[in-house]
Amino acid sequence: MTRTGITAALTDLLLNRDLTVQEAAERHFAPEYRQRTDGEWADRAGFIEHITHLRSVVDHGRVEVHEELYDGRKYADRHTVHVTKTDGSTVRTEVYLFGEFAPDGRFSRIEETTLMLEGSESDRDLGSAR
Repeated sequence: MTRTGITAALTDLLLNRDLTVQEAAERHFAPEYRQRTDGEWADRAGFIEHITHLRSVVDHGRVEVHEELYDGRKYADRHTVHVTKTDGSTVRTEVYLFGEFAPDGRFSRIEETTLMLEGSESDRDLGSAR
């Protein structure tokens, strides 16, 4: 099984303009994908809708992984998302993530908690895939 990771997934979703959001989601997230961010669940369709909005306000950025662990189909990491928005403002969010892979190596589930390090309250969702 070739597994994805959060850096590749978030880079393709938010920053890789050579891929559509749908193509990036197909590459990294299984059809049954679901996610809970800061207590709120989203299915794959809601996730894709949210990422489509985020991509429209993100100019550029990067994902910095501090720790990353794989154990069979289980995944955990702590990462920081650094984003510059199209209006020039910056956002930094630290994310604590636990996930699970589908048999094909794509994410089937992610549960995460976010910590805003820089940005306004309205920017809170820029650091997560929610």
